[in-house]
This record gives sequence, C-alpha cells and structure tokens, in this order.
Amino acid sequence: MKLIVGYKHGTNQAENLLELASKRAQLFNATVLIVTVMAEGMEKDQDRITEAEASLEKAETHFDNKEIPCETHLLIRGIDSGDDLVNFAKETQADEIIIGVKNRTKVGKLLLGSTAQAVVLNAPCPVVTMK
Repeated sequence: MKLIVGYKHGTNQAENLLELASKRAQLFNATVLIVTVMAEGMEKDQDRITEAEASLEKAETHFDNKEIPCETHLLIRGIDSGDDLVNFAKETQADEIIIGVKNRTKVGKLLLGSTAQAVVLNAPCPVVTMK
C-alpha cells in the first residue's frame, strides 16, 4: 500500500499530518510518499527549493525513526498544486492521499483556488483531510 502525504513544512498541520500518516502506515503496512509541490522552480527560486528539500529530509527522519518505508518527492512541474498531487497519485498508483485543509471563505476559494478541493474532487483514490 502507498500513502501520499501532501506536505508543506511550516504549516500548523505539518507535524500532525506526519503523525497521522505514521499511524496509518503502521496499520496498513504501507510505504509513505511525502510530497511537496512547487508551482515553479527557476534559478531565482533556488533558496526555496533548497528549503523545501531540507524540510522533506527532516520529515523523512520522522518515518526512519519508526522504521516505516518512506520516500520524498519535490514536484516542480509548473502546474497547479492540486492537479500535480492528483497526477502524482495516478502515476504512483497511490492507495490514499493525506492532506491538510484550512478554513477559507467562499470568496477566498474563488480568488485563490483550493488545492484541497481539487485533490478531493479529482483524486483516483480515497483522500483523508486533516484540519
């Protein structure tokens, strides 16, 4: 079984998502794929890319310490985060996606889009959301 964790270091949910993924991975004997999506990654964004890679490595140690199989993936493919996460789930034949959600107003969703909404509506597998 493969569990994808949509991971963004520095959010309130980041550690909670890792802990939930740990419990589910142990329960289902699963491999965890920790995924961070960046919309762009040009030369000028090198500091952000380096920071994202470091946070993925740090997240990976969470699973290494518990002896849970884990892979990290930094996706920089120039498409919307929600669509990229859905595409990655299809490519890897993931069995579940775990993502964090936050409260937004309807206007906020209209103006800014909603990664979580795109994932929930288009994912090829079940999606677990955490506030």
